Amino acid sequence: MGRPNRATRAAITQRRADAVDLKIAGVDWLTIGRKLAADPSINSDGVAYPQGYGIDKYKRGQEPPDDKRLIELACKDVSKALTERAAALDESTDELRRLMLARLEKLFFPMYRQAVRNGDYQATDRAVRIIEREVHLLGLNRPVRTELSGPDGLPVQVQSSSMDELERLIALAGGAPADRGED
Repeated sequence: MGRPNRATRAAITQRRADAVDLKIAGVDWLTIGRKLAADPSINSDGVAYPQGYGIDKYKRGQEPPDDKRLIELACKDVSKALTERAAALDESTDELRRLMLARLEKLFFPMYRQAVRNGDYQATDRAVRIIEREVHLLGLNRPVRTELSGPDGLPVQVQSSSMDELERLIALAGGAPADRGED
């Protein structure tokens, strides 16, 4: 089977979008599979869905996919559609990030010039804040390393306790031990 033509790809894209819409609406996987099946004998609407599940078998007059296969195909469609949407969102986000960087660069230069030429402390502050925004937007900040330590900077001591010991500690703290349901 060769690469699908433009109309076929468009129909597959629509099928995937329909699968996502149905899943978002709370429809179960089998119902999605049946609604988007190519063979009218198993399609819940009784129609041949364009480029629906099992289209090749339907065109050759073979048996339609079983319920398990319909579920697999519906899951695969939703997964692929969401992956494609995430990729498109990443591209849009990158484009917006580039736009925001360009805006920040336009704002930075006049502030930098005023700070350097005139020694303007307010312009210096603004330039530094613009740099901070750029660094944040580009994700250039290193994560802050944090460590937990015990008394005097020594490692935290971890020990396990028995249920009896835990109940004794709860009682000391003023709480009542929970009923373990043992009779």
